Amino acid sequence: MTPLPNPEALAALNAACVPDELAGRLAVYTPLVLDANRRVNLTGAKDGTAFAAHILDALTLQDDVVGPLIDVGSGNGLPGIPLALATAARVTLLEPIKKRAAFLRSAVDALGLDGKVVAERAEDAARDPAYREHFATATARAVASAPTVAELTVPFLALAGRALLQRGGLESTERNAVADAALVLGAELVEERVIDGERRILILEKRASTSPRFPRRNGIPAKRPLCFSARAV
Repeated sequence: MTPLPNPEALAALNAACVPDELAGRLAVYTPLVLDANRRVNLTGAKDGTAFAAHILDALTLQDDVVGPLIDVGSGNGLPGIPLALATAARVTLLEPIKKRAAFLRSAVDALGLDGKVVAERAEDAARDPAYREHFATATARAVASAPTVAELTVPFLALAGRALLQRGGLESTERNAVADAALVLGAELVEERVIDGERRILILEKRASTSPRFPRRNGIPAKRPLCFSARAV
């Protein structure tokens, strides 16, 4: 059964001038997450107001989204679900942890999204012809280094597709590293957009087919970010 909209989230979204229909659907998504969070670790947000802040952060990407969209390491559905609701893009939510993937399936059904959930690691799914170089947009709301996230998103992109990487503060060394990693993967860092103060969106555009060497086997992109190992692979 679809829950009622969370009033705290709805108020926060309305205050941020989110269109009424979209705000209503996002306020329905909010209790899906908060209720499931009692059983599965999905978010640190304790109420609708706090979770709405995460939704608004996700919506900073909406003007750059073209479908089909893949959200890598989707977890609680951020940013993939808000972006699918905002843009009507067909979305694939990639999440290897089974309990989180089960939650995502229930959310997709409850919200009537045009999308699917794939319960696989990015390193494996990116080698599947059904997903490799298939998507126009890739997102990942991850805490891993930017070069790691690049390696786990760019292989999914079709030519001219874009990976949208949300980052906090970004040191020049990490900026240079992700730019170098993007080139190895057949992409280019085409924009670094400042949202407010420290927060940034890095946009990587696919220029050429990604070498079949990438992504590397499970766990290696995180253990040895590409910027440090590109010359050795």
